[in-house]
Amino acid sequence: MEFSESQVQRYARHILLKEVGGTGQTKLLDAKVLMIGAGGLGSPVAMYLAAAGVGTIGIIDDDAVDLSNLQRQILHDTASVGQPKVASAQKTIARLNPDVNVTAHHERLTAKNAPALFADYDIIADGSDNFPTRFLVNDASFFAKRPLVSAAILRFDGQVATFKAFEAGDDRPCYRCLFREPPPAGLIPTCSEAGVLGALCGVIGSLQATEVLKEILGIGESLSGSLLICDALGTTFRKVKLNRDPECPLCGVDPSVKDLSGHV
Repeated sequence: MEFSESQVQRYARHILLKEVGGTGQTKLLDAKVLMIGAGGLGSPVAMYLAAAGVGTIGIIDDDAVDLSNLQRQILHDTASVGQPKVASAQKTIARLNPDVNVTAHHERLTAKNAPALFADYDIIADGSDNFPTRFLVNDASFFAKRPLVSAAILRFDGQVATFKAFEAGDDRPCYRCLFREPPPAGLIPTCSEAGVLGALCGVIGSLQATEVLKEILGIGESLSGSLLICDALGTTFRKVKLNRDPECPLCGVDPSVKDLSGHV
């Protein structure tokens, strides 16, 4: 790919990296990433992917911007309160990098729309804020054979992982190897119930974006098979090894989850 003069200037710090260079930047411009959610995690992820020059970013979210979002959701501003989050995200990213095509999916992710939606993208980045959606995203990514970079935050804690199990018996774990099934409703509070430190979203979202970029570029050590845990109050990070569960209902040797029919 031949870069324009403005692109050479915009991506100069990437092109200087021997691990990226012009070839890597072309990969980024050709890549298609689907962001699940335009909230606390989706905001920094989408902005850093756009700044990096990821050519197509899909964002699915059925919510509207609320004033309480602005403490952490940096895609949005006061003027965007009341607007669909995906529309606000489109405007912000257009101002940041005109090279990037943002596809807004103003709808809720469901078992019905997930297969066709996931098929249009190379990598899935999950920034959802509830367990039913996380399990749906994991299962849909598995069946679509798409790498999934997942993150979660609550209060002062966050975690990031990459899942690349694409078929039953795969040596790599999936999200269900870590959590077999969603916890009972109400057992674990949401951010709206327990709170979250706004700046932590930036820390975890930036790590999540970094892992997405590494997957696109094929560089470094993937987080697949590991879980990175952050304790912001203690200023500590732990990297925990994740093993595939042979009895996993999705990617185990005798799976019971064979499609998305168990999801709404």
